[in-house]
Amino acid sequence: MDESYDVIVLGTGLTECVLSGLLSVDGKKVLHIDRQDFYGGESASLNLSQLFKKFREEVPEHQLGRDRDWCVDLIPKFLMANGELANILVHTKVTRYIEFKQIAASYVYRSGKIAKVPSNEYEAVRSSLMGIFEKRRMKRFLEFIANYKEEDVSTHSGLDLDANTMSEVYYKFGLESGTKDFIGHAMALYSNDEYLEKPARETYDRILLYVQSVARYGKSPYIYPLYGLGELPQGFARLSAIYGGTYMLDTPVDEILYDDAGKFAGVKTKEGTAKAPIVIGDPTYFPEKVQKTGQRVIRAICILKHPIAQAADCDSLQIIIPQNQVGRKNDIYIATVSYTHNVAAKPYYLAIASTIIETDNPHVELKPAFDLIGEVEEQFISVSDLYEPKADGKADNVFISKSYDASSHFETTTDDVKDIYERVTGYPLILKKREVEDEEELNAS
Repeated sequence: MDESYDVIVLGTGLTECVLSGLLSVDGKKVLHIDRQDFYGGESASLNLSQLFKKFREEVPEHQLGRDRDWCVDLIPKFLMANGELANILVHTKVTRYIEFKQIAASYVYRSGKIAKVPSNEYEAVRSSLMGIFEKRRMKRFLEFIANYKEEDVSTHSGLDLDANTMSEVYYKFGLESGTKDFIGHAMALYSNDEYLEKPARETYDRILLYVQSVARYGKSPYIYPLYGLGELPQGFARLSAIYGGTYMLDTPVDEILYDDAGKFAGVKTKEGTAKAPIVIGDPTYFPEKVQKTGQRVIRAICILKHPIAQAADCDSLQIIIPQNQVGRKNDIYIATVSYTHNVAAKPYYLAIASTIIETDNPHVELKPAFDLIGEVEEQFISVSDLYEPKADGKADNVFISKSYDASSHFETTTDDVKDIYERVTGYPLILKKREVEDEEELNAS
């Protein structure tokens, strides 16, 4: 293998595989290495045997079906239909390798029950989340979001999105605290209330993304790949290979090499030495160059033989439990998919609950989620520290991705992709505008 490359990528998590694909398309000679024998890293989808081995070190006798019927995500996230990851999939045409299915509904928890999140003024009028007068106020708010035009002051309702806080925007429309909860947490998808005292621009953009994503397919703003999220890194790996990228799975890195100036120079593996001026990798490959963010995430993978009771007609859904509803500082998320997505044997469902840990008893923190999920056939719980790089990588040409956070979607992951891409190349990632034929490529059944 003693050879030179433009870029070496360590780890096959989604972030690393997207960057490998993008840089290969740019004409870079890319070598991609992973110590594991499957794609996906921390964002992999595992079959049943792999799942039991990871969490319990042995595979017991069970009645859950064949290994090949299961693709269980380690990191529960959905794609926003109009989000940046969807844009990257279309831009790179990775959509030709992956089939998507709509997530049936998005729900929010309130006063012990769940209700569908209203995504437009018509759903707001019918929502069980609000009384008749609040529905009118919510309708006016959503009309403001839909009709706002930067160049037309008459659509601004006297507000300046860069000067007024989101709290002031809510006050302008007279919205109640419960309504603010589901707008901020189930539409803008914030995990806490820090956004309230910040300029409203980002929240406006987030709500608009949610509304436009719902409008694209209906039902919910989310889509999901058949056979699990592990299909995403594999799709980008295939893209990289088509453009000349080289992949080596099941290949531990014996040594990371640096030159006399402390800059990255290459890696040693059982196959020999590979040289490159730049490396991109996940935090596990550079423990001395990353730091804990101070946050830890608990995730509980639950195998069910039934749908979520309060949404029994849904084969898939997201439930957001806003922190205020259960006396917390951070939201709890539940992502549910099923055998209809080719991730479980029939008639099973997968419900994965996650949140940022706030106490010394993280299992107890997920009780509101477990109460909604109901009876469980099997449960696998993990607790993970979140890491981020100590430096931007420009001094030593070591560019490290961030850990996958507790959020329910990939927007923060694609922010990391775009940030690393610009630091590596020196120019921003420009995604081409979707054409009509591209719209067809991202069809979700």
